[in-house]
Amino acid sequence: MTEIASIRTLRLDEFPNLLWVLVRDADGNEGLGETFFGARAVEAYIHETAAPKLIGKPADPEPSRVALVPYAGHQAAGAEVRGQSAIDIALWDLKGKRSGEPVWQALGGRCRETIRTYNTCAGYQYVRSAEGQTSANWGIGNRANGPYEDLEAFLTDAGALARSLLAEGISGMKIWPFDRYAERSGGQSILPAELEEGLRPFRQIRDAVGNAMDIMLEMHSLWNQPAALQIAEAVAPLGVYWIEDPVRMQGVSALADFRRRCPIRVTASETIAGRHQFRELLAADAADIIMLDLGWCGGITEGKAIAALADSWHRPIAPHDCTGPVVYAASCHLSVHAANTLIQESVRALYTGWYSEVCDGLPVVADGTVKPAEGPGLGISLKPGVLQRADASVTESR
Repeated sequence: MTEIASIRTLRLDEFPNLLWVLVRDADGNEGLGETFFGARAVEAYIHETAAPKLIGKPADPEPSRVALVPYAGHQAAGAEVRGQSAIDIALWDLKGKRSGEPVWQALGGRCRETIRTYNTCAGYQYVRSAEGQTSANWGIGNRANGPYEDLEAFLTDAGALARSLLAEGISGMKIWPFDRYAERSGGQSILPAELEEGLRPFRQIRDAVGNAMDIMLEMHSLWNQPAALQIAEAVAPLGVYWIEDPVRMQGVSALADFRRRCPIRVTASETIAGRHQFRELLAADAADIIMLDLGWCGGITEGKAIAALADSWHRPIAPHDCTGPVVYAASCHLSVHAANTLIQESVRALYTGWYSEVCDGLPVVADGTVKPAEGPGLGISLKPGVLQRADASVTESR
């Protein structure tokens, strides 16, 4: 039996929302995990609570998952579950490295070589600070980073952005032009002028490329039901592929009622955690497409279980990524493994930008599809010297 010998965490001041986790076994093999938001709180949980339960125990995902089931704090993607997610991802990476096989193989094999990807139209500095999902934290306006400031692009000339994506073979794009108006009203109402302005990017895309581009509408759980329905009814004639997290995920009944009234397919939810909450979402018939974030839902172990649950309800999954390179890599392994994967999220400003500054072995995007990098485990690793950076904070439990 190979045991867990140590758990290290890494924070970088440049990316204050991200926490990387490195789990080492007694044979010297090491797996890499990651999660996003509340990095210091997750770090504290890992060293105060998780590490004492895991060190000296089997270095495998399932017994570790069982050992970390908490008495409190498991009903949402809070600090405990985010910490468990990062550890689980690291243990799957470690499992693959020990056996010399990629994670998709360790999961039971892959159903496809690549998976279709869409571009979430964020930019290089998107949600960089701890302010969270607000327009003040969109990080637009700095074109010095490169050509893909896609958030500013969809707000100014979404048609040109659509043509740029299609030129790279990417035929799906996700935008969130209504978020600013939710901030004004607290999600309670949208004014006629705001609704008209929010529709402008959709019209620009259709005028520029017709129906060659699938458009996903992200709502970030910012709206009450009447306002969300008003928006959905307005955008529906423009052929929206899905509407994502239209209302806050604080219970499935409101979302289920929304879905019954909504003229667009409903996708939910990157923000909920664990197979049990997803079972309730599915049992309530509240979503057409099941979105999960491996850094928030409990990791690859939970992701595999959620995919199987969704499949039993004849629902596809669409793994989320807009946070970090390791979760992106893990999501691509799940996407090529799970038979009911519909599409994988990618952010070209991130995988051509700062993801490549901190990690080697990123997933490979080509001709509108993505696949995991070759190699054992996740195929991704921190670049040499990242742990020694001047802005690095490393904590170890042994």
